[in-house]
Amino acid sequence: MIKVDNLQKTYPGKVPTPALKGLSFSVADGEFVAVMGRSGSGKSTLLHQLGLIDTPTAGQIWIGSTDVTRLSASQKTRYRLEHLGYVFQEYALIVEFTVLENVYLPALALGKKPEEYKSRAAELLGLVGLGQRLDHYPHEISGGEQQRVAIARALINRPAILFADEPTANLDTVSAKTVLELFKKLNDELKQTIVMVTHEPDDQRYVHRVVWLQDGLIEKEEATRKRKR
Repeated sequence: MIKVDNLQKTYPGKVPTPALKGLSFSVADGEFVAVMGRSGSGKSTLLHQLGLIDTPTAGQIWIGSTDVTRLSASQKTRYRLEHLGYVFQEYALIVEFTVLENVYLPALALGKKPEEYKSRAAELLGLVGLGQRLDHYPHEISGGEQQRVAIARALINRPAILFADEPTANLDTVSAKTVLELFKKLNDELKQTIVMVTHEPDDQRYVHRVVWLQDGLIEKEEATRKRKR
C-alpha cells in the first residue's frame, strides 16, 4: 500500500533544518500503524509527506503503483481527494456548515451527484454514532463528536488510506477512547488502512505496529497487535 524509500525533508533557512534524514519503511494494505516519538522527532513532518500536504526534499513515496512524489501540484490535489482521507487534531470543521454539509464537502469537490454524496454522508454519520446530529452545527456538539464528524468527512470519498495527526490530543479520556475504538472498528471491519501520529503510550494497543522516530530517523518498529484476516 505505502512504500517509503530514503525519505528526506530539510527546511531551508540561514541554517537548514533537517526534519527527516532518510526514512525507509512500508505500510501494508489494511494495516493500522502508529507513528510515535518525542516532540520534534519528525512525526507530523512524516505524515505531511505521506499525505501529500508537503513535498519531500529527496526520496520516494509509492502508494500502490503510483510514485506520488512525481505528481504535479494539481495531480496531488486530485489524488488527495480521490484516494486519501485526513483527520486533524483541531477537527478543521467549517463553523458555518452543518454536520452533514461538513461531511459531504470533499465529495462535492469531486463533482459527485447530490443525492449520492448526501446519502453517503448520512450513512457515515450513522456509522460514527451521529445519525441524529445531521442538522447541528459544530458549536452545538462536543469536541469528541466534532472529531467523529471529521472522521466521517475523511471517509466520504472511500479513501485507500486514512491519515490521522494527533486525533485525540484535544479530547478528554472518554472521548479519546471513543475515537480510537472507532478507528479500530473501521480497521477491523472495513479493513481501512490507517496511519496515525500519536504521543499517547496507551494508543499502542489499538494498532498493529508502531514506527518509532527519533531525530528524523526510524529508531525501531514494534508489532503490537495481530491483524484480523
